[in-house]
Amino acid sequence: MTLALAAAAALFVGVLAYSLFGGADFGSGFFDLTAGGSASGAELRTLIDHSIGPVWEANHVWLIFCLVTWWTAFPVSFAAMMSTLIIPLLLALLGIVLRGASFAFRKYAATLAQARLFGAFFAASSLITPFFFGCVAGAIASGRVPATGRGPLIDSWVNPTSIFGGLIAVGTCTFLAGVFLVADAARASAFVLTAQLRIRSLAVGVTTGLIVFVALVPIKHDAPTLYAGLTGKAAPLIGISAVAGLATLVLLVARRFPAARLTAVLAGAAVVLGWGIAQYPWLLVDQVSIADAAGSPATLAALLGVVVLAAIIVVPAMAYLYSLTQSEPWTKSES
Repeated sequence: MTLALAAAAALFVGVLAYSLFGGADFGSGFFDLTAGGSASGAELRTLIDHSIGPVWEANHVWLIFCLVTWWTAFPVSFAAMMSTLIIPLLLALLGIVLRGASFAFRKYAATLAQARLFGAFFAASSLITPFFFGCVAGAIASGRVPATGRGPLIDSWVNPTSIFGGLIAVGTCTFLAGVFLVADAARASAFVLTAQLRIRSLAVGVTTGLIVFVALVPIKHDAPTLYAGLTGKAAPLIGISAVAGLATLVLLVARRFPAARLTAVLAGAAVVLGWGIAQYPWLLVDQVSIADAAGSPATLAALLGVVVLAAIIVVPAMAYLYSLTQSEPWTKSES
């Protein structure tokens, strides 16, 4: 494996981690938005706060890792992406800032009206952020980011592949969040809430699955390189995603919620991996390859050394944090 490919693999691991962990975090905003009024939605909103409270900031570690790794290992392509897709990236960043602020301020709102306002910002920004990140992924995958940068500021991300990318990102995040929340509710013995979340998660899962396969029709014409990869070398992963997604729906129906979490994560991971495999060896599809975009060997070697050191320090701590939020003592502390 070359240094360039190793750096790209490290970057993609970060993308995968942010998609899954950050995705399950962001997706909770949909359930907050559709929870109902202040009284009827109080139990669900309390569950959401309890579930994501310890991890919602920590998950941004993966985003920072991705940006720093891309900027360091592939600086020219990073500049090209930023100069072309600055609008959706700024909108995604705005969503992250608004989400964090509103999540914190809602707890200390002086009036019910303020709490509702902050809650609305939290819910809306939780959907805005993954949507625009999905648009960015669609723009890159459809070859709309020139290697020299400064591509069209609007057309680069307002196109069929980008829009479907945004919708798939929102749907995947929401489905992951729903499966995790229904398991949390069941573990807390909130039986009515468990039943409600189970039905909503099933509806979101079916809708997201339909969007994924409907998206293949416009992608075939709008992003032929990506389509060829998805239906060729990445087809097994897309198949695994479909099977895992169906298995998750079956497990939800059967009320096997812990197992449903595993298959939901597998479905989401397979989609993201399929996208990465489909566009390989391109970093910016149809524009610049991973090998051509790489920085100097010395920079790549130093970066990979830092990545290994960071993995030794950060990954065990993050794993311990995630395991604590799934423990019985943490669940009981909610009540």
